[in-house]
Amino acid sequence: MMTRDNTDKLLTGLIWGSAIFTMAFLVWILAYIISNGLAHVDWGFITNNYTRTGEESGIWPMIMGTIYMVIVSILIAGPIGIMTAIYLTEYAKPGSKLVKVIRFCTESLAGIPSIIYGLFGLTFFVTILGLGFSILSGALTLAILILPVIIRTTEEAIIAVPLAYREASFGLGASRLYTVWRVILPSAMPGIVTSLILSIGRIIGESAPVFLTAGTAYLMPDSVMDSIRTLTVHLYMLTTELYTQHDWDMAFATATVLIVVVLGINLITKLISSRFSKATY
Repeated sequence: MMTRDNTDKLLTGLIWGSAIFTMAFLVWILAYIISNGLAHVDWGFITNNYTRTGEESGIWPMIMGTIYMVIVSILIAGPIGIMTAIYLTEYAKPGSKLVKVIRFCTESLAGIPSIIYGLFGLTFFVTILGLGFSILSGALTLAILILPVIIRTTEEAIIAVPLAYREASFGLGASRLYTVWRVILPSAMPGIVTSLILSIGRIIGESAPVFLTAGTAYLMPDSVMDSIRTLTVHLYMLTTELYTQHDWDMAFATATVLIVVVLGINLITKLISSRFSKATY
């Protein structure tokens, strides 16, 4: 029979082995994509307009389309998600039926595949509301998709604020609204910012909902009613037309840019959270 020390060593080895395997798998994927795409990424590739033919293909319209999609989606989902989390934690009666219904709906939304959101957006926003294939249709669809992330993360951040902060504010005669605005939200800001930046990463990484609602136009958008092609949709379109070596090169180059963007967002999340944490405490 194994002794307690041997069991502890075995389990510790399994934990370290799992962690090393996970990191090695990530490094392998990153190395494979970047090694094949980095050589084809230059300033011209990033800033030039995309053309279907020729060697001077660029992804600037797709970058701008992605930025538009992120901004509009966050402007729609951010206030709704944060206010919902405030209601659930500060105003709603704990354990009430309404709270249970809202949380059940939030958890259900989080478990729905993204393609279902795309079909809903195509049917409701694009067709029934008549918004067409546009940034607005895609942003409304993605706003629904990221709501669970914003609500749950913000809710946990608000719950983590010490009860003594609330009691001290109420003891000084402050109203509930003033306490929430000037005491609770500043203290919970690291979690709120994290939820928003994680939502941005989710928006950038989605392709099916954007493909079905915002379209695939490879032109610079002039308004939120224009159709666009985000980086992920562009990558999908490239991978369906891998007929020449140039198509492969453009696909790997686009994937490289996308990976750098996602890694940059994760790094920014850590930095902003740490700065807010230091400023709060």
